[in-house]
Amino acid sequence: MTRSYVQKLSTILLDAITDKDPLVQEQVCSALCALGESQPEEALRACEEHLRLHEKLAHPYRTMILRAMETVVSNHISELDKDMARAVILLASSEMTKAKDLVWDWQQAASNVLVAVGKQFISTVMEEMLSKLQPGALPHYFVVRTLANLSVSNAFGMVPFLTSILNTMLPMLGTAKHDTTREVLCYALQHFSEGTLEYLANLDQAPDPTVRKDAFASPMSSAYDILFQQWLQSREAKLRLAVVQALGPMSNLMPSEKLEEQLPKLLPGVLTLYKRHAETCHVSKSLGQILEAAVSVGSRTLDVQLDSLLAALHAQICVPVESTSPLVMSNQKEVLRCFTVLARYSPDRLLAFLLPRLDSSTERSRMGTLHVLRHAINSAAAQMEVKKPFILSAMRLPLLDTNSKVKRAVVQVISAMAHHGYLEQPGGEALVEYLVQQCALPPEVEPQTAGPSSEELPADSVRAVSVRTLYLVSTTVDRMSDVLWPYLLEFVTPVRFTGALTPLCRSLMHLAQKRQEAAPGALLIQYDGNVTLPSPYAIATRLLAVSSSPYHGDGRGAASLGLLNVLHRDIHPLLGQRWATTIPLLLEYLDEHSADTLSQKEWEEKLLVFLRDTLAAVSDNTWVCQLSLEMCKQLPCYNGTPQEKNFLYRCVGTTLGAASSKDVVKKHLRELLETARYQEEAEHEGLACCFGICAISHLDDTLTQLEDFVRSDVFRKSTGIFNIFKDRSEVEAEKAKGALMLCYGHVAARAPRELVLARAESDILRNMFQCFSTKDPALKLCLVQSVCMVCQAIRSSAQASCFHFAQKAELVAQMMEFIRAEPSDCLRSPIRKKAMLACTYLVPLEPALEEQVRADMVHGCLQSVMAVLPEPEGDDDHQEPLYLDTMQALEDLLTSLLQRDMTPQGLQVMVEHLSPWIKSPRGHERVRALALSSCLLQHFLEHLHVSALVPFHNLGLLIGLFSPRCADLWPATRQEAVSCVHSLLYLQLGYEGFARDYRDDAVERLLVLKGGLVHSDPATLFHTCHSIAQIIAKRLPPNQLISLLLTLFEGLGDSDKNCSRAASVMINCLLKERGHLLQEKVPEIVSVLRSKLQETWEEHVRQATQYSVSLLASQHCEAVVSSLLGSPLPFDSQTCILWRALAVEPSITAQVLELLLQKMSRDVPFKESRAFLLSSCPGRVATLLPLAATCALSEVTSVAASAPAVLELYPQLFAALLLRVSCTLGVQLPRTLQAKERRATGLALASRNLDPCSSAVDTLQVMLLRGGSEDVVQCVELGGGWESLRTSTGHEEGVARLASAMAKFAGPRLPLVMKALLCTHSSVYEVQRVTSTAFLAELLNSSVVKDLMLLESLLDNLAARQKDTCASVRRLVLRGLANIASGSPDKVRAHGPQLLTSMISGLDDGDDPQSLVALEAMLGLAKLLGLVEPWDLRSVLLHVAVRIRPFFDSEKMDFRSASICLFGHLNKACHGNCEDIFLEQVIGGLVPLLLHLQDPQASVAGACKFALRMCGPNLEREDLAEAFQKHLQEGRGLHFGEFLNTTCKHLMRHFPDLLGRLVSTSLFYFKSSWEDVRAAAPMLTGFLVLHVEPEHRQQVDLEQLLAALQLLLKDPAPAVRMKAAETLGRLVKFA
Repeated sequence: MTRSYVQKLSTILLDAITDKDPLVQEQVCSALCALGESQPEEALRACEEHLRLHEKLAHPYRTMILRAMETVVSNHISELDKDMARAVILLASSEMTKAKDLVWDWQQAASNVLVAVGKQFISTVMEEMLSKLQPGALPHYFVVRTLANLSVSNAFGMVPFLTSILNTMLPMLGTAKHDTTREVLCYALQHFSEGTLEYLANLDQAPDPTVRKDAFASPMSSAYDILFQQWLQSREAKLRLAVVQALGPMSNLMPSEKLEEQLPKLLPGVLTLYKRHAETCHVSKSLGQILEAAVSVGSRTLDVQLDSLLAALHAQICVPVESTSPLVMSNQKEVLRCFTVLARYSPDRLLAFLLPRLDSSTERSRMGTLHVLRHAINSAAAQMEVKKPFILSAMRLPLLDTNSKVKRAVVQVISAMAHHGYLEQPGGEALVEYLVQQCALPPEVEPQTAGPSSEELPADSVRAVSVRTLYLVSTTVDRMSDVLWPYLLEFVTPVRFTGALTPLCRSLMHLAQKRQEAAPGALLIQYDGNVTLPSPYAIATRLLAVSSSPYHGDGRGAASLGLLNVLHRDIHPLLGQRWATTIPLLLEYLDEHSADTLSQKEWEEKLLVFLRDTLAAVSDNTWVCQLSLEMCKQLPCYNGTPQEKNFLYRCVGTTLGAASSKDVVKKHLRELLETARYQEEAEHEGLACCFGICAISHLDDTLTQLEDFVRSDVFRKSTGIFNIFKDRSEVEAEKAKGALMLCYGHVAARAPRELVLARAESDILRNMFQCFSTKDPALKLCLVQSVCMVCQAIRSSAQASCFHFAQKAELVAQMMEFIRAEPSDCLRSPIRKKAMLACTYLVPLEPALEEQVRADMVHGCLQSVMAVLPEPEGDDDHQEPLYLDTMQALEDLLTSLLQRDMTPQGLQVMVEHLSPWIKSPRGHERVRALALSSCLLQHFLEHLHVSALVPFHNLGLLIGLFSPRCADLWPATRQEAVSCVHSLLYLQLGYEGFARDYRDDAVERLLVLKGGLVHSDPATLFHTCHSIAQIIAKRLPPNQLISLLLTLFEGLGDSDKNCSRAASVMINCLLKERGHLLQEKVPEIVSVLRSKLQETWEEHVRQATQYSVSLLASQHCEAVVSSLLGSPLPFDSQTCILWRALAVEPSITAQVLELLLQKMSRDVPFKESRAFLLSSCPGRVATLLPLAATCALSEVTSVAASAPAVLELYPQLFAALLLRVSCTLGVQLPRTLQAKERRATGLALASRNLDPCSSAVDTLQVMLLRGGSEDVVQCVELGGGWESLRTSTGHEEGVARLASAMAKFAGPRLPLVMKALLCTHSSVYEVQRVTSTAFLAELLNSSVVKDLMLLESLLDNLAARQKDTCASVRRLVLRGLANIASGSPDKVRAHGPQLLTSMISGLDDGDDPQSLVALEAMLGLAKLLGLVEPWDLRSVLLHVAVRIRPFFDSEKMDFRSASICLFGHLNKACHGNCEDIFLEQVIGGLVPLLLHLQDPQASVAGACKFALRMCGPNLEREDLAEAFQKHLQEGRGLHFGEFLNTTCKHLMRHFPDLLGRLVSTSLFYFKSSWEDVRAAAPMLTGFLVLHVEPEHRQQVDLEQLLAALQLLLKDPAPAVRMKAAETLGRLVKFA
């Protein structure tokens, strides 16, 4: 039976091998292999029989079967008996030779089977193969190939047969005519030779150690003659390659005499193939083998061939290497192997050939030569030892090559030389210098990576390779230490090696540290006789200067400082301890920052502090002077790097400041002035800083040198004693003057303050005044900058208050002249900014400026700055910092002027200057003017000193000027205007006697309102203006009211309409607050109410109208409401304005709302249309009065002032509007209104959506907002609830979201709201019953119902609705009852029986054809199960489990998900107390749950995960429960195969008796409509079979199972067929 069963399995699988899908074929093959793993002989026998009986089976399928057989044989070769092996051998031999023509895949598969069997049964295989190898007849192609492969796979078994095989095959060589036959014979000879060589190389392990190489000499010699003399001349490229591949290993078996004789022919013959083949890898490999054979026999004829060999190999090495071509890469390696052989054989000839080619004209030749040279240096080190001088001499030429690729190759050669001692020889220094030169290459000149069509290969840059090489040579090659130290120091100071500083410093640090370890305490640099080494001063200067750009050049700052630290003893003996502390801190600072975050100014200051600290530590004037001399010498070296040169200038100034020799200081200062490059403006700042720093210690000497230079010829434009400006133009002379002026400025800024006052006018400004007549912008800038520094120095002096600045007015006039000369429409330079700063510093100094001078100064500066045009959008923002700095300078100037007259009148004067700009029609000018005004007011407030209670007489005028600008078109202007009002009100409080730190709540609210002015929404702006006006009215003194109103009336004519409207808003607000003023206007307002609205749209007119209608309604409320309701729909804008006006007065708003509620509920909400009465299609038309009342409610409640009334009527409004929404779903407008609305929409006149439902929803939102329920509105909006409310499909969801939000944010209002809604259960409108039930049901989802003690009444009301004729109402009742689980879980036990009864009733609801009530019952039970009493649950448990089981396989996803989830909750409720009767339900549900893990719907799969986790404990098997918990975690991916395997293993271990039941259940799902489930079903079956003990096979109807799997093998889905095949492979378990 076992045999027949395995055969049947095999037959099914073998029949399925013809599947069209390649993946299914592979799975069938894997299943056959699985059968073979269990029953190898049976499987092989079945395959053999199938192939034998199905002669017409196509060869692709025969190939698959043979591959399976090969796998089985390879894995179980030791288990096969001779008979089975012989049968397989005969079959494979037959399959291999059945077709005379080549069918490669098929015959190769059969050959592989033979090779696999041959590893164990070589004699039997050879017997069969030799029977196919008969003398005189050419054998089958694959017979020869199989013999060849056997000789490699089992050399020890095959070599004893080779002699006879060769004797049989050799005669065939002459008779083989076809290239294919010749190729396979060559393939055989190659592998025979390789197998023989392997055998001979391992004779100690061979079965016959007597085998000798000579035994194969004669056959190989004979074969060689035919292959070389005849076949190698073939036109077929494949044959030639096969021949040359064979000749390589054959040459090692040929007689030495024959090889020596043939070399003159053989080598040229092989070399010729290079020209005839593109893929030369095999040629090079064979050539290498031939050369090794020739060298091993001591060939004398190789010398003759050497030149041609080297030329051919050199041509190959010069072929460009493509990284994507393995064959080309392999060829390179083989060619280098050949060169290795030749280098060891004749190094002289090799070098004589290579070195002249270093001067080749082609890049490839030079690169290839260097490549070979490097390889020879590394691989033939012993032979090259005596050739070192010769090679070094030849390398001079490549050092001049400019090609980047050649440079890389040269660097690689230098690296090899360093490792082998070449650089220690004379001439090695040139190679080290070359390496450093490559390290110094700038990154920007590196070649770009070539495109895919180019022959150039992507590679590291020359610089990158050189940097790595230098560091590796310095750190890993010990013998290079004496070569590189101190030689590398010579490259530190020359500028041309700047790019190499980082790698140089790192290498030098490593070398120096090694020397310190070898000789602690000794000097590292020995200068005896070594004049080329840089001095300690040069090293220190160079490393300090380049450290100022710390992140350039791969971080040369850290490297330079590190090298300085190492060389501290050589720089000066006293620096060791000091630098050991300071340099690590600098390095740590660099580590904490990057190039983006580092402050350059701060970093340079740290370096200067380090320099000052160093100079103080040394405290040796001679050393300091020498260092300053070196710094001055190196200054010209940094002409190309202005930033580093300027830093070095500052270092020079610092060093000169520390020098005590005045002669040295004067000499260096004079030389600096004489040699400075004045035409380079970037250097001016550095030179000036140098003089300024030096002036700290040497003020008199510094001023003397500047004075002498000012008197020189540069200022007289003629030759002088220095003769340095003789050829300079006037422009260059102006630049020199600018630099000198900057020097004066920095000297004044840095010199001791007590000395500056005495020299400011006499020595410094006197020379500056000589240059004020210039028109050169650069010189002007230098002048104003220097004036700023001088004035700032004077102002900051302790004696400034006593200083009488005689030239103050003259300087101010000069600065104003510079300012007026600047263009007024744009900023081109910082001249005006600096000039205003200078004026700012001048204003506080004595004597005070005349009033007219001050006025002219303010007017001129405002005129120069305020009109500057802003940069267009999208333009470069490089001007932005200059603009901000200029505005700040103007602000500082105006503040300093105000400070001189801190009175209301002084403030008024400053504001009058700004007033034209505040009212400017250009927005950018208003923004600037308001910003300046705000700053001035803030300054005035901060410095306010009131000695007596005096009136702020111009408060009204100022507020009237600023307050309308709170609605300016520009947001920045609006915010600045609020700031101005805020400051003015606090100024008033200050004048009233309040303390400066007093904070008024009303005034502080202005800051809150200020934030809302960022947005440009007009309604928000004017509402904010109204609030501001209220604050103003509250804090404004009575005597200022008239002036404020007069000013605001003027503001009504403002060119900015927004500001005009804001003035109107503020007027009305003030009038409202002052009721007596309004009463005078009432008669006029009533008479012109309607006409004013029709005549104009001006804001102040509209505001007045609204105010008037509010007064009128307070007296005649019902008449006004009735009149307005009679207005045609949709309401026009004037009517809407009047409706909103009714909410202004809180005393009448409640009356208006009550009247509107009466109007809305008095009439029916809709009427059935005539079309509806005549057809089945619904057609409802809205009635006009409720619709108009709804629109009016929206208008009234949209006003903020209606909030108290809305709160008073909150429950009635909410219930009425919610029910209004429900009964307008799908309701249409009357035809007349539809046409009117379309016209209004087309003309963009509609102020509001007139759709009945949308208008009701909008009104409800407005009412909630006005009732303080903003959170409710926002919460519903975030969930899309408002949009859902408007649609029939989403209405229930929208109501639920609204109820949830009400419960969360408006709980205290729910009792009255519920009271208003409970009575709707008897409503004649079904939709109202649905809406109210949905709302009440969702309330039970919140604990607020219990907290408000509404639960019992709500439950009773819902229970009364359970018999409603509407299925939706019944469904919503169940949802509400289930919501108790989340809203009031502690009340579930008390109402458990009632709740369970309702849910069971819902499960059994027969009046709902769509079973939606049952679905709701399942969802509700899932919520309740964990909370009811166990006893209450026990009675219904089985009923529920049975009732929901059919839904597991429902076509509807919601039903599958809900039922499976409920099943999980049923299991969860039974944990620890599962009765046997329910355990049956658990076991019965396992298969559906496991298979639906592959459900196409993710929610169903997730429900299955939960249910299985809950089922685990009830199965009472800990390992199974743990497996469920481990694999089925929520939110984690599931490896289904692994999980199913684990689960089935545990099931079959603990419940083997369930095998039959589980398998039969899974058979049901073989016909599932879901492909993934259909594929999972056989997978489950297979794993069950895999893990069950064989004795349980009787539980399974194997015939039925096999038949079902056979059907699945024909399934249209490939995945299903694959799983069926996989399962069939596992069924061998039952064999």
